[in-house]
Amino acid sequence: MAKKRRPQPQAAAPQIKDGEVPVVGAREPCPCGSGRRYKACHGRVAAHAATELVQRPFEGLPGECDWVALRELVPAATAELTLKGGLPEGVPSVTLATVLPMAWPALRRDNGAVLLGLQNDTASGDLSRDLADTLQRALATEPGNPVPAERHSADGPRLQDLLDPDAAFEPTVHTGFEFWVENAENATGEVAASLERANAAAVPTARIPGLEGAYWCEAPEKNHLRWVTAHPEEQLLDALARLHAAGAASLGEGTRLVGSFRAHGLVVPVWDLPSEMGADEVAKPAAAFAERLAEALAADTPLTPEERRARGGLTNRQVTLS
Repeated sequence: MAKKRRPQPQAAAPQIKDGEVPVVGAREPCPCGSGRRYKACHGRVAAHAATELVQRPFEGLPGECDWVALRELVPAATAELTLKGGLPEGVPSVTLATVLPMAWPALRRDNGAVLLGLQNDTASGDLSRDLADTLQRALATEPGNPVPAERHSADGPRLQDLLDPDAAFEPTVHTGFEFWVENAENATGEVAASLERANAAAVPTARIPGLEGAYWCEAPEKNHLRWVTAHPEEQLLDALARLHAAGAASLGEGTRLVGSFRAHGLVVPVWDLPSEMGADEVAKPAAAFAERLAEALAADTPLTPEERRARGGLTNRQVTLS
């Protein structure tokens, strides 16, 4: 009987570091040398990284609450952004905008200035990484052109890597979208018509001075105050329940705390306001409420039965925006 030949050892496939594995077709062998198809090897890792949801994408940025408000609540606003290391040559400014014409992710003006759109669909579960990729591509785009939407690398930088953490974030709320174009007062034809349509759809909104994340808006039947807060959700709900049970959760006569939104990992309490109560009129009672809230947040006693009922009502009136 012939001897069985012992299988000869084969040369090991060259190993590639994870950060160097190129993207190939899903059914092709993975370039890392594992012998598996790409979709079952590094393709799975890449897909997971691209879809994993980052709950608080703006955490660590100055003005996190205002970032969330501009993303979800404010129709027309801008804010100047400061890059680490300063602006590249030929880029006089970088401006965050709630929305841009044609839902462009970004725009490079004729003079080289960059507008970065915030209220756009994103390619992954990390809004910060998506925006950072768009910003980098906008900085390299030829002046006078929009920046198209593209899927980015799962290990690219985030806004926290590109923006100066010590620079203030100061949004400016606009009554319309004239910031889309230079010399908007001279716009004619389709440009003027587009601006008119966009402005007609914008809900009148104002930022409450001195209160990060607090925005008044006008609605047909009643106005609202929507206040993005960075307090931990459970602690905030306990505090709001204490104030609600004590009759101290309103902002004055005719106002009512009606519930809250969840948005990008933060909680956004919402008040109904009388239609005659404007942004200027709500500023003072909102500041007074902030003081009461700080006291309620500091309390550590167990909730009373009445406070627990109030908390249950607030929890049932939460709506998740993102």
